[in-house]
Amino acid sequence: MDEKESRIVEARLKLRERFLNRMKQTPGASDSRPLGHGPTNRHRMPKVPEGQTITSGWPVLDLGRQPNVPLSKWELIVDGAVEEPQHLSWKDFLALPQVKDTSDFHCVTTWSKMDVEWEGVQLATVIALARPKPEATHLMTHAYDGYTTNLPLEEALKDDVLLVHTAQGKPLPVEHGGPVRIITPQLYAWKGAKWIHRIELLTRDRLGYWELRGYSNTAHPWRNDRYS
Repeated sequence: MDEKESRIVEARLKLRERFLNRMKQTPGASDSRPLGHGPTNRHRMPKVPEGQTITSGWPVLDLGRQPNVPLSKWELIVDGAVEEPQHLSWKDFLALPQVKDTSDFHCVTTWSKMDVEWEGVQLATVIALARPKPEATHLMTHAYDGYTTNLPLEEALKDDVLLVHTAQGKPLPVEHGGPVRIITPQLYAWKGAKWIHRIELLTRDRLGYWELRGYSNTAHPWRNDRYS
């Protein structure tokens, strides 16, 4: 690990420490009676949340527009309640520490895709680079198609919440949010924006696209937490 990567890891760990107690209290980490079926899966949860059916495919859901953003023009902005706003090019993004992880993908429309192999950057890494202000509590993600969704930082900073560019060993297809989307394995998948463009740090919660239209603001699959 070189000096730059060491600094990035240190910043991420310090930020995570600030929110560690809140992270431990989230349902994904603390729920003693999760709703679901099948053998115990990751994070002590049942294999499949209540109301979900496993699919071998990967259905495509979006707002009716699939922006095709060339890598030469792709940019990730991290701003809002931060000390050092970031503007990352594709080259900058790939220069960040890369991770591989396997997790499940639960869509609120009742299907689950299991054991997806991902590669990308921990969301906590890019948030830490921007140095959130002490009063920052939430974030809003903004996509190239205009989609938005919100997350509390105690969910966003979990180790398996990733900005992914690769799925099952191949570049993330445009229809699934390529070149980069966010995945939130502990929450329903609408909490992870496709075609990610901007991450705005907030000092108070603000509802995103589906949250304003009646979907749950918390979105915990193992509580069947689909609608407000």
